[in-house]
Amino acid sequence: QVQLVESGGGLVQAGGSLRLSCAASGRTFSMDVMGWVRQAPGKEREFVAAMSRYGISTYYADSVKGRFTISRDNVKNTVSLQMNSLKPEDTGVYYCAASRRVARTPGEYDYWGQGTQVTVSS
Repeated sequence: QVQLVESGGGLVQAGGSLRLSCAASGRTFSMDVMGWVRQAPGKEREFVAAMSRYGISTYYADSVKGRFTISRDNVKNTVSLQMNSLKPEDTGVYYCAASRRVARTPGEYDYWGQGTQVTVSS
């Protein structure tokens, strides 16, 4: 089992920045990809970003490219998401997720955190 705990959400004005962090524990050695998925009110979960174990590969949704940056610290077992130039449409619950293999859709992730709320006001 892998446990994931997010932190860093909050309320920010459009154009502002937030940094999300996720602490992983348990059988983290079995997880290759760590990523972020979000869910806006009334919508399905949407892939945001992911990074492979050693940072060789990173993936971003088109909607966040150039604004969001994912990073990973394998020693501390953490993954972070730096979000800049935030827009109201970035509002939602952001989930940290882990997968044993390449995962660029929400359904491909094996473990999930509880989520952290991000609200961007216009």
